Amino acid sequence: MPDQKIAVVTGGSRGLGRASAMHLAAEGVDVILTYRRGRTEADAVCAAIAQLGGTAVALPLDTGDLAGFDGFAEQLRRVLADRWGRESFDYLVNNAGTSVTAPFAETTEKDFDELLNVHFKGVFFLTQTLLPVLADAGAIVNVSTGLTRFVGPGQAAYASMKGAIEVLTRYQAQELGKRGIRVNTIAPGPIGTDFAGGVMRDNEQVRAALAGQAALGRVGEPDDVGRAITALLSGQNSWVTAQRLEVSGGTRL
Repeated sequence: MPDQKIAVVTGGSRGLGRASAMHLAAEGVDVILTYRRGRTEADAVCAAIAQLGGTAVALPLDTGDLAGFDGFAEQLRRVLADRWGRESFDYLVNNAGTSVTAPFAETTEKDFDELLNVHFKGVFFLTQTLLPVLADAGAIVNVSTGLTRFVGPGQAAYASMKGAIEVLTRYQAQELGKRGIRVNTIAPGPIGTDFAGGVMRDNEQVRAALAGQAALGRVGEPDDVGRAITALLSGQNSWVTAQRLEVSGGTRL
């Protein structure tokens, strides 16, 4: 199936990753999604994509454990060959994440290293590992956060890692452009997911306060980001690279 587009979405079993996988599938893109612990949830996403007429495969991956990247790449190659008869995939969504909320003065080295490994070091070296498997003229979306532009309590370390991702995106775009690979950043504002304990999804008082800070007057939902990621990967945006797209409903303008 040489014309069938295939996306790898890290952390695709829930939240923004799930929404991205589903919207990609709705546009006819097959998906290989990764999960760390949520195998049941990952299988449910694959089943939902199958109901749309697409193909999806779930693979385990801890994006904070660099020692596992070579093994993941080999497993990915086998799946591509077995399911699609291909040696490459087209799109990479670096979405997998974890949350640590603590004031700057109280952030521990353990907290810092956990965020570093998942949100920056892991993205850097997983993408590097997968470059031989990523097709020329493909595309990468790195997930950042609106918190690189505006400040939120307890997010100094998390937002710093995402700021590094935004710089990395521009360097990747420059260096990978010779292969026709586009690289962009998506920066979500407050989104109602289970991230950070689900406070922006479940706490109505918090949701009301955040909605009051957005020009569009509401908290974002995973589908808002999933649609934007799908659009950035689309061939209709083939002249867009090295850009940061904030999906925040106009938060704190």
